[in-house]
Amino acid sequence: MEIITSHTNADFDALASMVAARKLYPEARLVFPGSQEKSMRDFFLESAFYAIAVDRLRNIDVDLIDRLIIVDNRNPARLGKLSGALIRPNISVHIYDHHPPAEGDIRGELEIVQEVGATTTIMVELIRQKGVPITPLEATIFSLGIYEETGSLTFVSTTERDAQAVAYLLSQGAQLNIVSAFISR
Repeated sequence: MEIITSHTNADFDALASMVAARKLYPEARLVFPGSQEKSMRDFFLESAFYAIAVDRLRNIDVDLIDRLIIVDNRNPARLGKLSGALIRPNISVHIYDHHPPAEGDIRGELEIVQEVGATTTIMVELIRQKGVPITPLEATIFSLGIYEETGSLTFVSTTERDAQAVAYLLSQGAQLNIVSAFISR
């Protein structure tokens, strides 16, 4: 079983990166390792995005995971119960992250870690490179991730690549009215 996850207290960059990762790993299941930020809970309750299929952690048998795809996180303490999968022999771990390295980081068979403002930016670039089509709904979710993580492209960690990813997402039908409704809270 392939699982895509992120970190406890998940934010929009975590969600967007997870949804984007599923475009690259279509058989994988999305699972939050713990709680989500209030803005994320509101997002699921108040929007039409409830159609995103996310499995409940309690329904996942960690012993059956053969590939763990981790986005926006390399800290094992932020994986909750899913960190138990890391000790399994023959587990394949793929990591996509934008945070600076820290002692005790999870190591993966595949690691794509780059200095950009949002992990979602990395995922959008990979989707574009592979020619994977996205819907306007997905473009909107990805934009939410980038805008939140970069302070609407104003944080000092924001890069040209983040702005280019947003430009691409706008060309794919991202709806900034939805982004601004959730970011402005």
